[in-house]
Amino acid sequence: MKEMCKRLTGKLESLRDLPLLFMRLVLAYGFYKPAMMKWKDIDGIAAWFDGMGMPFPTLNAYMATLTETAGFILLFLGFATRLISIPLIIVMIVAIVTVHGFQHFDAGENGFEIPLYYMIMLFTLFVYGPGKFSLQHLISKKD
Repeated sequence: MKEMCKRLTGKLESLRDLPLLFMRLVLAYGFYKPAMMKWKDIDGIAAWFDGMGMPFPTLNAYMATLTETAGFILLFLGFATRLISIPLIIVMIVAIVTVHGFQHFDAGENGFEIPLYYMIMLFTLFVYGPGKFSLQHLISKKD
């Protein structure tokens, strides 16, 4: 039994980079749509931020949009994954505090469920990096 568990663990170990790839791709897609929506109406986003009482609404609208845009590109490529995870986590914290609040957890009730999941996945990528199915891994193999 012990030997069988060892073999299974070895086989599963060879798959350990797949969840990192899947997380990166899901997050990239998850940030793509909001980023494109913000670019299409950046003035509306700034006005929305202003209506929520956010300081420097235009600056914050551009910062959030640029962060999400860089996020979907870098996560998709698997490059600078750890670096981009930090500002994306901050964007999720701001989204929870300003938009979703803490009244509801469920996404269907505009709760903080999805941003929380994103934060958990981003933290995982921050800790483990992009994995071997990434541009970063490809570049590091050439050194």
